Amino acid sequence: MAKKDKNGGETDFDSMVKPDEAAAQQQAQFALRHIYLKDASFESPRSPGIFQGKQQPKLDFTVKTRNQKLEDDLYEMVLELTAQAKTDEQSAFLVEVQQAGVFLCKNLNEQQLEQVLAIACPTILYPYAREAVDNLLSKGGFPALMLAPINFEAIYAQRKQAAQKAQQEQGTSEGAPQGAEKGNGAGPAGV
Repeated sequence: MAKKDKNGGETDFDSMVKPDEAAAQQQAQFALRHIYLKDASFESPRSPGIFQGKQQPKLDFTVKTRNQKLEDDLYEMVLELTAQAKTDEQSAFLVEVQQAGVFLCKNLNEQQLEQVLAIACPTILYPYAREAVDNLLSKGGFPALMLAPINFEAIYAQRKQAAQKAQQEQGTSEGAPQGAEKGNGAGPAGV
């Protein structure tokens, strides 16, 4: 919509962007767009005999994450939970859940994006995945696991520290003369 200004010229107000709107367009944005169960499986190969045993099963639990860019600012995050119980090295049950979500990650720098995908996204998905695991186990005749919360921020920090340490060790071994031992990372480079 064009209007005449006081000098007789026309101004197109539709194409003008107010300073607040321009700042909002450049502001970092993060939002959950969609959440869904991507895959789920349950196996209990020793049923019904497993229910008559008195031995306490040994539980193995793993958590994995993966993500992929879908569009410019959209990412799919998949959180995989696997729980397997064994008695006498035979499987009592195996439950696998892939809980997924589509997230908007706009105007984030590389470090912010890495942190959002490693911390915020799995933190949002974990309660849904934990509920799916418990539902599958209940339907299979087993008690719910009542999985404890996971601190994805601490896991991220540990991975970053391990990667930095490995990078320092690799740099030390590549620059060291043959036969020299690697340092412990102390000193100016290790600080």
